Amino acid sequence: MRKITLSNGKTVEVECLSCALTSGLIEPEGGVVVETEYFHAHQDVAYPIRGLIILASKRHIKCFDELTEEERIDYINILSNIRKVQREILDIEYVYYFYNEDTTHHFHTWMVPRYEWMYEFGRSIESVRPVLLQARNNMKSEANTKEVISAIEALTNALRS
Repeated sequence: MRKITLSNGKTVEVECLSCALTSGLIEPEGGVVVETEYFHAHQDVAYPIRGLIILASKRHIKCFDELTEEERIDYINILSNIRKVQREILDIEYVYYFYNEDTTHHFHTWMVPRYEWMYEFGRSIESVRPVLLQARNNMKSEANTKEVISAIEALTNALRS
């Protein structure tokens, strides 16, 4: 079991965070952004950054090449739809995408938006970790939480229509 501290300060103990989220055992703050037969999208539970979406497979796999043909098609379609809505609804100009195969839980893609405040940490891949730590350690205010929840609601509504 792993202990994980969520962005709201609560600590959970789970075998696999993605399994707990995609199965509904843990409800991500703001709820599910969009869900398909194969994937589950939600605001990242650890970093309170407006529009930071995790797209996780429902099936417990670790590698991109383990996706079935149907899952690959669904993955690219949902990823594209989320990105389009991030741009149109949240006015997010740039996003960094991350997926790693040595994760402690299963296949998921991080869609990390880039905001003006983040550029003080740099513009490259090396800037992402300090940005995430800045958010985790310094962005737990009530005002920021409201912004994050509002963004989740806007994304959810746009993706469902």
